[in-house]
Amino acid sequence: MINLSANTYAATSHSLHHEQFLLLQMKHNLVFSPHKSKKLVHWNQSVDCCQWNGIACSNSSIIGVDLSEEFITGGLDNSSLFNLQHLQNLNLAYNDFHSPIPSNFGLLKNMRYLNLSNAGFEGQIPIEIAHLTKLDTLDLSTSLASQHPLKLENPNMKMLMQNLTEITELYLDGVNVSAVGKEWLYALSSLPKLRVLSMSSCNLSGPIDSSISKLQSLSVIQLSMNNMSSPVPKSLENLSSLTTLQLSSCGLIGIFPSSIFQIQKLKVVDISDNQDLQGSLQNFPQDGYLQTLNLSYTNFSGLLPGAISKLKHLSMLDLSNCQFNGTLPISFSGLTELVHLDFSLNSFTGPLPSLNMSSKLIYLSLFRNNFTGPITSTHWEGLRNLTSINLGDNTFNGKVPSALFTLPSLQDLFLSHNDFDGVLEEFPLASYTTLQYVDLSNNKLQGSIPMSFFHLRSLEFLQLSSNQFNGTIRFDMFQRLQNLHTLGLSHNNLIVDTTFNGDQGLASFPSFSYLLLASCNLKKFPNFLRNQTHLTRLDLSNNQIQGVIPNWVWRFNILIALNLSNNFLTSVEGPFENLSSNLESVDLHSNELSGSIPIFTKSATQLDFSRNRFSLIPPNMKEYDKIKKYMNCI
Repeated sequence: MINLSANTYAATSHSLHHEQFLLLQMKHNLVFSPHKSKKLVHWNQSVDCCQWNGIACSNSSIIGVDLSEEFITGGLDNSSLFNLQHLQNLNLAYNDFHSPIPSNFGLLKNMRYLNLSNAGFEGQIPIEIAHLTKLDTLDLSTSLASQHPLKLENPNMKMLMQNLTEITELYLDGVNVSAVGKEWLYALSSLPKLRVLSMSSCNLSGPIDSSISKLQSLSVIQLSMNNMSSPVPKSLENLSSLTTLQLSSCGLIGIFPSSIFQIQKLKVVDISDNQDLQGSLQNFPQDGYLQTLNLSYTNFSGLLPGAISKLKHLSMLDLSNCQFNGTLPISFSGLTELVHLDFSLNSFTGPLPSLNMSSKLIYLSLFRNNFTGPITSTHWEGLRNLTSINLGDNTFNGKVPSALFTLPSLQDLFLSHNDFDGVLEEFPLASYTTLQYVDLSNNKLQGSIPMSFFHLRSLEFLQLSSNQFNGTIRFDMFQRLQNLHTLGLSHNNLIVDTTFNGDQGLASFPSFSYLLLASCNLKKFPNFLRNQTHLTRLDLSNNQIQGVIPNWVWRFNILIALNLSNNFLTSVEGPFENLSSNLESVDLHSNELSGSIPIFTKSATQLDFSRNRFSLIPPNMKEYDKIKKYMNCI
């Protein structure tokens, strides 16, 4: 009697053994980095191939191969991979083949999932891909940084898609399709099961035809960075399964259909960077799932409706650079899932509702609006995850609450160009805060600069200019802030003491890029500047600095702007041979400089030497016409 089960086992065992041999042969021919590999490097015949990392088996056959991120650079042509006839899932994403897609992929007739994204493939997509009629997911997307992107020209999209009727997910981002709306949409009409359509940056052009709504299974539409130059079809409202709509940077025009916001399952809407696209926010479904709403750099306008509070899942709201106005509804405080909130560059008015219920908030920008009123410590209670706050260019007033400086995750705090006043209070545990950027400039802040600032060990940027701070600041205090690269103390009532005992400590000073000390009652050039090598902008204007401009000033070899105006300087000490080739602006006006006019015209393009005592006799007469363009020395 024949033992069928034994024979079946023997046959399947032999088949798997053969497939393992094919995989080892494939590995032998592939070019990859053994030091970086986490899968291929461990494949060997002493272990059952179904146990190898990246291999999936079913019924004693290899059905899945995942070699993503294996740093493979070649060896796929005529590979034994294409003899794995049971293969259903193949992932070669994020490698660096630098070759066309082999036509042999067409031999893998059972393929259901094929991911060749960002694998370094280039050139024309072969027509043999169209032979994979069982494909459910096809991902050929490439990054925008690719110098040699894939192309879908001949065959075109229609030829490639006409037999792939089982596809539910299609990713062609970055592939050069170069088709107008009717062509690529017509090609998609043969894909009735399509759920995900991702074709960002494919060189598509409009219009977005209303026929797209016939693909009733669509849940994800990602067509960003194409040149549609068309309105958004209202028929999209009929896609009841739609969860994601991404149409940023598409040159969209007309009025965005507000009915699209009513789609119950919608989670992501990103139509940003379409500056001719108009629209307004009116209503939202009661139990909507919207998580991301990005309308930035569009022409949306009007009020923010109280119905925004219906969006209980909203985590990212970006309305920056639009035309919104009016006050924020009180109900706005109920958006407890907010993580990212950007209302910058609008015309919102009135007070800021408390956000202390949005405990997940990380980023907040209200820059350049017309918000008014105080911001009290209660606004910030419980916001332990906030890393960035930008309230600049508004008309907020009152005291700056010290609670802002003690938010445990805060890195960036921008409050410039407001009407904040009063004294800044000291805040505890400053050395444990994470603050890196602090801008309080152009307010009405008074009193002494808190000593707490000199304990902010992570501080890189401190701008306190144009306030009413007073008292004496010893500059050696800044030695503690080794990460500080930008410092602005200009235009206060401060006396800045830059004297040191000899040269002790000068070498350990922070390396400044921007140093703004205008109107700081300086009597001479700060000696620590001799050791600065990274200065790009130096402003010592409106002080009482006397005598000679020392020649070491011209050794700042990456300097872009120098302002020494409104001092008592009498002469300029050269030579200028090492003057920064990046220098754009030199302002020496309103001093007592005399003698010959220094020649900066080879590098600087903005010069002001007016209101001095120069003789107007340049060393080289040919330079005279150039000098006249940049200054009036009389």
